[in-house]
Amino acid sequence: MPELDQRVITGLLTTRLAHTKGRRLLLVHGKYAASGPEEFSVPVGDGVRRKVRVAHTTSVLGLTDAWQAHLATEGADLLVLTTDVPGERISLDLLGEMVRSKIITVDEADIVKQLFGAADLDPRIRRDPWLWLPGALIDAEPDAVQGGWPQRGTVLTLDAAMRALIGVRLGLDGVFEDGTPVDVDALLAWSRTPGGPERLAALPEAERQGITEWLAQSAGEAAPVLLRLALQGRGAEATALGVLASVMTEDTASADAAVALGSVFGLGSRPSELRAYARAVEGTLTRWIGEASGRGPQSEEARQRIVDVVHQADRLADNAHLTTALAGNPFLPSGFQARLRQLADALSEGPQAAQAAWERVAEHQLASVLYPKRVELARMAVRLRRWLDTPEPSVSSIGQAVRAHVADWGWADRALAQLWVGDAEAEPALAHAYRTLHDAARRRRAQLDEAFAAQLGPWIQHATATQPGDVLPIEDVMLKVAVPLAKRRPPLVLVLDGMSSAVAVQLGEELTGAGRWSELSGEEGRAAAVAMIPSVTAVSRATLLCGRPVSGGEGVEKEGFAAYWKKHKHTAVLFHKSEIPGPAGQLLDPRLVAAIASEDVVGVVLNTIDESLDHREQSSLADWPVSRVTYLAELLNSARGQGRPVVLVSDHGHVLDRTGTEVGPTAAEGVEAARWRTGPVLCEGEVALTGPRVLENGGRVTVPWSEEIRYTPRKAGYHGGAALAEVTVPVLALAPSAELAPAGWRELPRESVQPTWWEGEATSAPIPVPAKPNRAAQAKPKPRPQEGELFPDDAVEAPATAPPAEPAVFTLGQQIVGTTMYKHQRKFVRKAPEHKVVVAVIDALDHAGGTLSLAAVAAAAISSGGRTNTRPEGLVTVLTRLLNIEGYEVIGLIDSRTRVRLNRETLREQFELSEVSV
Repeated sequence: MPELDQRVITGLLTTRLAHTKGRRLLLVHGKYAASGPEEFSVPVGDGVRRKVRVAHTTSVLGLTDAWQAHLATEGADLLVLTTDVPGERISLDLLGEMVRSKIITVDEADIVKQLFGAADLDPRIRRDPWLWLPGALIDAEPDAVQGGWPQRGTVLTLDAAMRALIGVRLGLDGVFEDGTPVDVDALLAWSRTPGGPERLAALPEAERQGITEWLAQSAGEAAPVLLRLALQGRGAEATALGVLASVMTEDTASADAAVALGSVFGLGSRPSELRAYARAVEGTLTRWIGEASGRGPQSEEARQRIVDVVHQADRLADNAHLTTALAGNPFLPSGFQARLRQLADALSEGPQAAQAAWERVAEHQLASVLYPKRVELARMAVRLRRWLDTPEPSVSSIGQAVRAHVADWGWADRALAQLWVGDAEAEPALAHAYRTLHDAARRRRAQLDEAFAAQLGPWIQHATATQPGDVLPIEDVMLKVAVPLAKRRPPLVLVLDGMSSAVAVQLGEELTGAGRWSELSGEEGRAAAVAMIPSVTAVSRATLLCGRPVSGGEGVEKEGFAAYWKKHKHTAVLFHKSEIPGPAGQLLDPRLVAAIASEDVVGVVLNTIDESLDHREQSSLADWPVSRVTYLAELLNSARGQGRPVVLVSDHGHVLDRTGTEVGPTAAEGVEAARWRTGPVLCEGEVALTGPRVLENGGRVTVPWSEEIRYTPRKAGYHGGAALAEVTVPVLALAPSAELAPAGWRELPRESVQPTWWEGEATSAPIPVPAKPNRAAQAKPKPRPQEGELFPDDAVEAPATAPPAEPAVFTLGQQIVGTTMYKHQRKFVRKAPEHKVVVAVIDALDHAGGTLSLAAVAAAAISSGGRTNTRPEGLVTVLTRLLNIEGYEVIGLIDSRTRVRLNRETLREQFELSEVSV
């Protein structure tokens, strides 16, 4: 006998009240729940409700007594009696009062149809194995305040019914409504909600099993695993356990690992289910990582979720002795450490092994969101390894050395500085590998500094401003760089006091990499000047700004700067540290803002880098983003807003103090500063310099070329000596647009500024394509003699045996333009570039590994000698029409439209390279 509660009675009445014909007694087969209310009201439409009284009786006499009592009750409306009395025993007088004159059998499916306002039900709801569903839907119906079940109006499908039920039962209201795909991602989120898994555990067995089976059908094999974990009270660690389940997807998974995993998940989980569960969890983590890559509270929340889950997964793996088996997992912190250990070994094997190992480190899913600095440090180590594998560099002249330092050795200095700071979380093996690499690179750098000092002594004795040799002296930086720029637009000259080549490398990469600034040059590469001696601010900065060798302070610099530009028919103004900040509410001084908006040449001295050398902050000294140089970003934005070019220049560089704490100052006479003094040379690592470019002590000083020598108490870094990092002055000419380039100047693509070893060598090579046979080279045999003829010696010849032709080697670009597909595609592209342009761009991208800056692509197109669009973006747009077939992205712009990416594999596939006509 079914137990009936208020919900069933209400649903039953809703379907039956229209057929009462004024009768007020309804007999229902079943037993009314003892906990149910005896009286309540039910809606009958148009806002009208009828009062109902419910009772249960087990005898004919009880039915009669209950009815008589109801009739005697004042204001009584409708009586519902639940009973198990057979219909044939009911008296005729009661039959006359009963709705439909018979005992009603409850049809829960009809009630569900009524509750959902559906015209009909999915037939499956009325059949096994879904017979439990109508009762569950009746029991789970939201109350009137919540609006009850959603009204369907048409057929209530099984999926719609299950989505509605799961929304209420599991607390997933609205998650799977309106056809939203049922995925494990939402279920994983539910498993972490307080009380969510407990709601499933509290359901009747049939309903719980039915929900689990439906989710398995809708969300895949992963759902049952998750639900079992939830029922075991392990919902909070379900996502972390999914990471462990990936051991089943590894090709090298051992039987021991499978057994260990089984002990974690318990009985009932098939290998296919665990693999599906692992894939589902990895998909969820991948989405979180994408969210964490942005900015704002949501990104930080996603990042914290990732941290919590992956560290929990590592703890669970350790407890289950699965850490070794999961060493290749791309989501576990322990897996990231394992890849770093592989890198430590590879650094001693060679550049190619190191590059491959670093790529595995960078491919780890947590690399970008949790370990970006550790990944970048590992990349610097690999770069330094490649540099050490290049031919031994040499110094042939002062000019050659400073140019090589800006173009090559200074990049090694940048990697060295970061490696010197190191990785605070590195395991001993990795720390040792980094230290070994650092020490080897420093030895090479010390050799270059020594060789440079040997050349510096003889050169400085005779070098003058008018006869500097093959050198750009610092006093000519304005003449060679700033004055040509001023012919197009007055520049903003930013003097970053103490900026070394290593710092310039980082600032240049950031500024040009964002696509907001183009680097210009009238030479082959970035300009490099030589500081005055000693390489200190009072000498070199004044000389730079005044355009002549001079020593002095701010007053000398201001007057000299204005006088220099007056000779070049420009008014100019120079701002120092105290003149940059504005009043309350304004970041920059209004006079500085007005000057940048005028037609004057404007100079600004920024002291952040030089001042940082007074502080012992190792980690900050190796990292110089634009944001760290006070006011630099704001000044650059102001210049860009006014369409001004910018000269980013130093007055001298600096060296860092990498000596141990036990190393004190070098005892010497005539100490004037940390890195220069008067008096004779006393120790190895020093050099005496005499000549017209020495502006202290009557033209004679002693300075160290070794970074390890200082004459004063310890600071974070120093300048004034003769090391390359101190004497070399990097000069960057930047413009908001390459159109501001003076006559004879050009834009420097990012790839042309950085040394070849910085990003490694190309891994792709042209594919050999068999050439067509040379028909002319094939010997035609002579006719055979007729019967009876003599056989002269030359009557029958063997075919000529020419050596087999070497297969022709065609580049990727040549192969593409030779395909029928390309020729067909070209017909539909208006003003398509010449073949040679397309070939040059494809080959340049192929050689660079698939990605180049817009400037580099433009340079490749121009160098081809073919006709092309004048704008790089326009060229790429045309190439997308040529190469992106059927919506597949073969080529396109990335990184805020500043770089071009070529998908080489998709290119080969789309153009069917086996079909090549030569």
